[in-house]
Amino acid sequence: MTILHWLALVALLTALLWLPYVLPRLLRHGLGRAVGNPPPGGLDTSPWATRAQAAHRNAVENLVVFATLALVAQAAGHGEATLVTLAGPIYFFSRLTHFVVYTLGIPWLRTLAFSGGVIAQIMLAWEILL
Repeated sequence: MTILHWLALVALLTALLWLPYVLPRLLRHGLGRAVGNPPPGGLDTSPWATRAQAAHRNAVENLVVFATLALVAQAAGHGEATLVTLAGPIYFFSRLTHFVVYTLGIPWLRTLAFSGGVIAQIMLAWEILL
């Protein structure tokens, strides 16, 4: 698979990460309260849902960096380079793992998974800049 395929998978994953924490909110508070303007302090949510929402925000923030580097690598003709080819699956599975372990509240594994994503970004930057 190319870096653009991995980028599309990462974008789709990031787009779907809201489901695990919004669906229980819908069941607990009902559709009207869940989709309405939240009260000050937000709706009462479980700790795991709060962590899932934080993991989702983190995924969105890091998607900007990964997408930029992936697109620049492809545009610069580095799409077939080994580092670029490996960066896609490393980033995807690191972000998926990050979301799961962050939601479960496992701090050390969360940091390791996050680091995997950063390493994938560095791999792309390395290929582009050197």
